[in-house]
Amino acid sequence: MNKKNIYLIGLMGAGKTTVGRLLAKSLGVPFYDSDKAIEDITGVDIATIFEFEGEKGFRVRENKMIKELTDLEDIVLATGGGVILNEENRQRLKENGFVVYLKCSVDRIVDRTSRNSQRPLLNVDDPRDKIQTILDERESLYMDCADFVIDSGQIQSKAAVKEILKEYTNRLN
Repeated sequence: MNKKNIYLIGLMGAGKTTVGRLLAKSLGVPFYDSDKAIEDITGVDIATIFEFEGEKGFRVRENKMIKELTDLEDIVLATGGGVILNEENRQRLKENGFVVYLKCSVDRIVDRTSRNSQRPLLNVDDPRDKIQTILDERESLYMDCADFVIDSGQIQSKAAVKEILKEYTNRLN
């Protein structure tokens, strides 16, 4: 396997950034967060992009960023939750890296995202219902794209990193 990059996919609040930082540190490689990279380039937060360009405008920016980031080598990348909605993004992730789906229950996601107002898709009356709808729409895409699935809602981040590294190392050998 020449897929040295590790790409983390999953719903918002699944722990992609937290686990990604720890993974990158363990491997001694750079860590990237596609949403943060978009914010750095545009100079505004994701919520503002959604406000002015809508989800469609954001997805165009996200697709461009995924192209750039998947061209890099020896990195860990935490993707945005909706990255897998785009067929080209799914292909690039699968072809250029080891894709880990951080699966997490709706209840855990609700708990983790309830303290964050920077989630444009959750600015609704019933965030739990919205998260369930999003998961229902995306679950099969996450599963299809993933080389490895781990329940990030059931174990600590450091334990998740250990499991991912074990699987990743097995696949490299």
